[in-house]
Amino acid sequence: MNRAYRSGALALMAAFFFSGCVWAPGQHLARTKPGPGQIRTSGNDQLDLVAITPRLIAQEQAGRATDSIPQELLDYQPEPYRIGVGDVLYITVWEHPELTVPAGSQQQTNLAGRLVQSDGTLFYPYVGKIQAAGMTPTELRDYLARELARVVQEPQVDVSILTYGSQRVWVTGAAQQSRVVPLTVTPQTLQDAISNAGYNATQADLSGVQLTRDGVTYTLDVTRLGGRPIYLRADDQIYIPFLDAKEVFVVGEVNQPGAQNFKTGSISLSQALGRARGLAQATADGNAVYVIRGAKPDALEQQPSVVYQLEAKSPAAFAVASQFELLPGDVVFVGAAGITRWSRFVNQLLPFTGIIRNAAATSNDLSNN
Repeated sequence: MNRAYRSGALALMAAFFFSGCVWAPGQHLARTKPGPGQIRTSGNDQLDLVAITPRLIAQEQAGRATDSIPQELLDYQPEPYRIGVGDVLYITVWEHPELTVPAGSQQQTNLAGRLVQSDGTLFYPYVGKIQAAGMTPTELRDYLARELARVVQEPQVDVSILTYGSQRVWVTGAAQQSRVVPLTVTPQTLQDAISNAGYNATQADLSGVQLTRDGVTYTLDVTRLGGRPIYLRADDQIYIPFLDAKEVFVVGEVNQPGAQNFKTGSISLSQALGRARGLAQATADGNAVYVIRGAKPDALEQQPSVVYQLEAKSPAAFAVASQFELLPGDVVFVGAAGITRWSRFVNQLLPFTGIIRNAAATSNDLSNN
């Protein structure tokens, strides 16, 4: 072998070898010097490296159970219903049908209702104009009884609401029909409103329902409320997201990498690997299964992204993986085994040796001439 070719090849191989102490062709994650539980990517970015263990899963499940519902939503208790503009009232004065149904017994009940006008008032015989908006039905009943007592002996009065038009919430998104749901004298919960509006079970993501109140949006997993009521207030907005927005990505040494939509409330790590047709047996490193989870956009300054590691060489690890829930946007990355990275390194090195051989041959030809 020509001395120039041999020395050039050795120099190139040495450069690759020493740089290969921290790098080899093909993506993989490796722990470097930042400290225990952390790995360093390009630049100064830090990632927390967390092992997927039964203890971690127990902690996450406990966290979901306690932190899934903001305390301010749990603490809210609805006040008694107050009459408002647009409500239609039915006022009964027992033994006085002329006050209950002024047009006579032939008039339909729904037409005998009294509408609360835009200024919050309604008119009633012998009483006149009443500022009804802001009163509860009980308060209005007591007021009418006192006023009618001047013309009717011991009046027995009842007030009910025929049509609720003043307090309402909106349900949009993957509901069967986007609609306005009225609030009534019976306190309405988030679960009630979703049931009343209906939802498409094949499209609706009940694990990510968004409740907007006073300009603040809360994301709630309705499937995990466990019977705890979330009472609604007037003008609340409820958005039911579509399942198509839920996606995770499986890349690296798997048999079928790509994006995966999931149509259930959650997907486990083992399910995602199963949909990817499992780890590539010839090239994958069973101890290099990672879940890369980016930090929340509003928390990028406060905390790093997190990389969870599963040591999948042990069959027991897949029992743990079946309980580790992925979040939308997670990236599952399976690294290559050491021999695979070395093979790729050699394959990328061979074209360079060909270049060096040709350069050496050309140099000899020029020397001979």
